[in-house]
Amino acid sequence: MTRTAIVTGGTRGIGEAISLALQQAGMSVAANYAGNDEKAAAFSQRTGIPVYRWDVGDYTACQEGCEQVAADLGPVDILVNNAGITRDATLQRMSLDMWEDVIRINLGGCFNMAKAVFGGMRDRGWGRIVNIGSINGQGGQYGQVNYAAAKSGIHGFTKALAQEGAKFGVTVNALAPGYIDTDMVAAVPETVLEKIVAKIPVGRLGKAEEIARGVAFLCSEDAGFLTGSTLSINGGQHMY
Repeated sequence: MTRTAIVTGGTRGIGEAISLALQQAGMSVAANYAGNDEKAAAFSQRTGIPVYRWDVGDYTACQEGCEQVAADLGPVDILVNNAGITRDATLQRMSLDMWEDVIRINLGGCFNMAKAVFGGMRDRGWGRIVNIGSINGQGGQYGQVNYAAAKSGIHGFTKALAQEGAKFGVTVNALAPGYIDTDMVAAVPETVLEKIVAKIPVGRLGKAEEIARGVAFLCSEDAGFLTGSTLSINGGQHMY
């Protein structure tokens, strides 16, 4: 049977690669996005994947968006919580808005989306939820107390929800990427990027497709005995 998947932040960067990987695995994919209509339309035209615009930090919008996807494509079996933002600054310079925006989207979005689909997964006896964490949620990062806190929270959220879903056939896992060759990383000054790469044992940035392949496995039928875990794909930069 064809499984229906939602990928938040699914039209660009790592999210785009995840959407494509799930499509290639035979799933019916809906790609959520936040605001760039032009790029979302281009993505949909190029891939044939339908796109849906809503703010994952808005609880009601998530409920309505997931209901629309279910009406269009069928009950949601797979959720990949990939949407995220950065608002970097040291604590001294970080405003309350910068803190709250990142927590609302990066961590609150996981709650909002899971709340919208978890009940249906549980009732049907099958589901896959994959939450995209970060190496910086595992090891921290200077100037990112908001981002690191949100991503670290995702790992705890994953373990707790996994315990709720296990007996119902719903697995919940996290994937923590290291530094990946995306537009976000490309915006880092070259001198800083050189220092980052120097700390990666394999000697290079990761590729979005490498993250996507990990997500595709966690979403597969074969991953039914894997839950409450974090898969770290970071070139050996952070091990624990």
